[in-house]
Amino acid sequence: MTWAPMNGKAGAEPGMPGIAQAIARYFNDNGGVAGHPVRVITCNEDNTPDGAIACANKAAEEDVAAVVGSDSQYGDQFMPLLESAGISYIGGSGASAAEFSSPYSYPVNGGYQTLLVGNGEQLAAAGCHRVAIVRPDTSVGDSMYTFLNNGLAQYHLSATDVPTKEGRTNYQHEVQVAVGSDQPHDCVTSALDAASTQTFFDSWRQYSPTNAHLSALIGSFQQSLVDSMGGQDGPLEGALATGWYPPDSSPVWSEMNSVIKKYAFTNNNINPSDPGVQTTWIAFEVFRKVVDGLKGHPVTAQSVHAAFDATGPVTTGGATPPLAWQDGNLVSLAATPRTVNTDVSFQQVINGELTESHAGLVNVGQALTR
Repeated sequence: MTWAPMNGKAGAEPGMPGIAQAIARYFNDNGGVAGHPVRVITCNEDNTPDGAIACANKAAEEDVAAVVGSDSQYGDQFMPLLESAGISYIGGSGASAAEFSSPYSYPVNGGYQTLLVGNGEQLAAAGCHRVAIVRPDTSVGDSMYTFLNNGLAQYHLSATDVPTKEGRTNYQHEVQVAVGSDQPHDCVTSALDAASTQTFFDSWRQYSPTNAHLSALIGSFQQSLVDSMGGQDGPLEGALATGWYPPDSSPVWSEMNSVIKKYAFTNNNINPSDPGVQTTWIAFEVFRKVVDGLKGHPVTAQSVHAAFDATGPVTTGGATPPLAWQDGNLVSLAATPRTVNTDVSFQQVINGELTESHAGLVNVGQALTR
């Protein structure tokens, strides 16, 4: 099963179930997984706790082998249901803390905490002397502020905190507070959701700061947004971004792009630049490689869980470091003990294109565990 919020402006990820079904057709045209055909069931999580619970119950009722490449911030609600059914959660989007604590979860990225630590390191290394973060006014947003400061700390910096509500129609006040006196080496980063970040950038364009430099996290900030705001002639030229994976132009996405073109060419919901889509691709690649080891044996939720506990490292074609979830591979983080990937990508908009500002992935594990 693959689930995600499929409608609504804020948080919708219809491309994740969309690419999951395309991947199933691709796998089945190439022998399936472990010699078995693959069927992907999708579920609309609705971006609500009740929706997440309904999807988890459906996964149990359908006796799925695993939940792969899904998105929900309600891990506290759905993960106990999957655990009781013995169903693994493989390569979730990283939106909930439970993904990084449950023994039935196998994350492929480092979650928002790794992005924030990396963003702090990227901004400080880029020469920012003052950093302001515009982030959700929630408990998750509080931790975002903390993790950004972990990344800034080695440069003896501490961020200015600008909490706000997501989904607003105007962020003029937040822009003014974040920009402050608008001095050279002032930097502002957005950790809001994609729709809110677009609104924030619109407010930024209207305010038109002279010196302050923009930044955001990949996911809220994608190539499509750069294009829609004027490319190299727009306000996002030169903006910095931190992502989990290599930029869209990297050859690591060639196979994914070919699969989308062949098996989902009519599905306009699938944006290959979206990290949720990219995470789903990686999750299914990992699933295929691990479960292929079960060839000749039944593929069940129990056998998949056991295989993931025993297999690794699994390569992902350079999209991530090799991944394994045994004790020796887990990062020493009390709050997120299932973290295995602390690599991020530093990117910048140059000539209207998001490109690497640092060659290759950057490991921020040391700052993350500070």
